[in-house]
Order: sequence, then structure tokens, then C-alpha cells
Amino acid sequence: MNAVGIAVLVFACTLAGALLGMWMRNRLPEHHLGNDAKDVIKLAMGLIATMAALVLGLMTASANAAFDAQDAALKHASTNILSLDRTLARYGPESAPIRSQIRSQVQFRIATTWPDDKSREARVETPETTGTIEGVEDAVRNLAPTTDAQRAFQSHALAITGDLLEERWAVFGSSASSIPAPLLVVVVFWLSVIFWSFGLYAPRNGTVLAVLVMCGLSVAAAIFLILEMETPYQGVMKISSAPLRYTLAHLGQ
Repeated sequence: MNAVGIAVLVFACTLAGALLGMWMRNRLPEHHLGNDAKDVIKLAMGLIATMAALVLGLMTASANAAFDAQDAALKHASTNILSLDRTLARYGPESAPIRSQIRSQVQFRIATTWPDDKSREARVETPETTGTIEGVEDAVRNLAPTTDAQRAFQSHALAITGDLLEERWAVFGSSASSIPAPLLVVVVFWLSVIFWSFGLYAPRNGTVLAVLVMCGLSVAAAIFLILEMETPYQGVMKISSAPLRYTLAHLGQ
């Protein structure tokens, strides 16, 4: 289920919890809703609210760290690709086919990860291109330098291609969500229980119901943002393609 579907489910669960509390209020014996019971329920809900807040904070921090790491990896890879192209350009005209191959790979990456057709799903992992990318490294290694300068440029280019391959596998390995499903289920359950306590003592009028709906929407929006940051190349919140497009515009110059 995508982030939108989970957010809708969270909103439905919290609102259902509030409505269940309102329904139970008129069916419980009066002494179950007395001041003593109310104090205990407040203490219990305060404990649950504190745990939910802590876990949501940790989830937000984890998702934000993952998003920032992917963004930094893209910027670093874009810089390395441009540096590789300039290094090969300084090597000499013998590297022209390799530079052309690098440009084609960058174009393919932009087209698959940030497709112009919004109906197409973005693809991060493209194992079919592994051989092509490794072929760039092999082509650089197969160059036959004749001067010390060319040997230095070849060595530098090989170091950059090695870094690019490592970054590629690192992106593939960290593209999956790091939030365990059981943790998300527990948090949603806690939030539903908190809203149930709201409904248990809330008067039944339009203003209160509107406030509870807004609170439910706010909680669902928070979960939505967390899940969106967990998938930085898909959904509404995407990592910008600007660094890679800048690199593409300057390749071959």
C-alpha cells in the first residue's frame, strides 16, 4: 500500500476511534465515567500519547535522515560523473566513445527515475544496466596511455568509476522503507486509542466533531509525510533531478 492509502487508513482508524468513544459514552454506566475514572483514563492516555509522540519523532528523524542521505548521494554522484567526463576529456580523443556512453547512461537514468510521462512509475533499481555501467569501467581500464599525464588521468578516472559503482549499489540497497510494518501498526493503534478517549468524554456536537476530524487529518498528514520521505524517488515528495540534469547539460563540453 502506498503512502496515500496508509494515510487514509490512519485517518479512518482515528476517526473510527473517536466515533466509538462517542457511541460508548451513552452506553456505559455512569460510574464508569465519573471523576475517578476520568483521572485514570487521562493518566493512561497521557502515557500512550507520550509513547506515540516519541515513536513518531524517531520515525520522522529516521525518514528525514534517509531522504537527506539519498539526496546527498545523488549530488555526489552527479559531481563524480561530471568530474569523470572532464578527466576523460583531458585524457584525449581516444576517450570520446566512453564519454558518449556515459552521457547515454545519464539520459537513461533521468528518463527512468524522473519520467516526463507522469503515468509511468519511477524506477530506481535498473539491474539491466549493471553490465553497461561496469562496461564503462572496463573501457577506461582498457585505454592504452602513452604519456605520464594520460596514465594519471586513467588512474583518476578508474578511481571515480569505482566510487560511482559503490554509490549505485548503496542507493539500491537503501531504497526500501526502513520503517517496519509492525511499528507502524502499533503507532496507528495508539493513535486510535487516544482518539477513542477523546470521543469518550467529548460532547456530541458539530464543533467537536469538526475538531476531531481536523486532528485526524493532521495525524494522517504526518504519517503521509514520513512515508513519503521513505521513498525519495517516488510519490509527491521526490528528490530533485536538478543536479543530474545540470551534469547532463555539461557533459561532452
